[in-house]
Amino acid sequence: MLFIVIGAALGFLIGRFPGLIIGAALGYAFSRALRNKVLGGLQVAQSQLIDSTFSIMGALAKADRVVTRDEIKVAEVIFDRLHLSGAQREAAKAAFNRGKAPEFDLDAAVDDFARIGRGPLLQLFLQVQCMAVAADGNVHPAEHEMLVRVARRLGLAERDVAQLEALLRTAAAGPSMAGAPPPRQRIEDAYAALGLTPKASDAEIKRAYRRLMSQNHPDKLAARGLPETMREIAEERTREINSAYDLIKEARQLV
Repeated sequence: MLFIVIGAALGFLIGRFPGLIIGAALGYAFSRALRNKVLGGLQVAQSQLIDSTFSIMGALAKADRVVTRDEIKVAEVIFDRLHLSGAQREAAKAAFNRGKAPEFDLDAAVDDFARIGRGPLLQLFLQVQCMAVAADGNVHPAEHEMLVRVARRLGLAERDVAQLEALLRTAAAGPSMAGAPPPRQRIEDAYAALGLTPKASDAEIKRAYRRLMSQNHPDKLAARGLPETMREIAEERTREINSAYDLIKEARQLV
């Protein structure tokens, strides 16, 4: 509408009423062309996101030489969380199977994703990959090594992988039994999930928690360009951060 109004106004200034009609028509044509270009670009980005996510996931699942049924199930759960259409699910399955192939070029696939991935999308992308390889309850050393390789190629670090793995372990353990103290390993994972150690002060814990919640709030991520399809993953991440913080609060009896 804006380009139509601008075109009509400029046309009127140049050629009065006939110019107004011509200018409006040109503005309409320009707005349609721009809209089609933007939508086409979004479709390409969405297609690349699906291809990169699931081809790399397939490679990670095969890193320990065995793709478990649990890993396949988690991939299918992620289909649902990303709200993939029927055609997109088929594309995701094909990408997953391609990633398992011995000749799959992992580095090239990561580079393809890096061209469309920005800021918050990189962390959530890595979280999705961690979710997949941790599906069987254990991250094999070969899987961890490949996760670190992917992270570094995206400009992230090994500590980002370790933090995500700890976050997932903390959330997967579920709530402690009433009156029973949580296991020591789970407490240590909760600290690692917040990027801390048990030596951190109460103030440091609160600051780390607030910072992570601010950085990962779904609305803030959306404002920074996070695709709507990734919103559910972002919401899950905030729940996991809350779970880790609650565990530390319980252990320290923080108010």
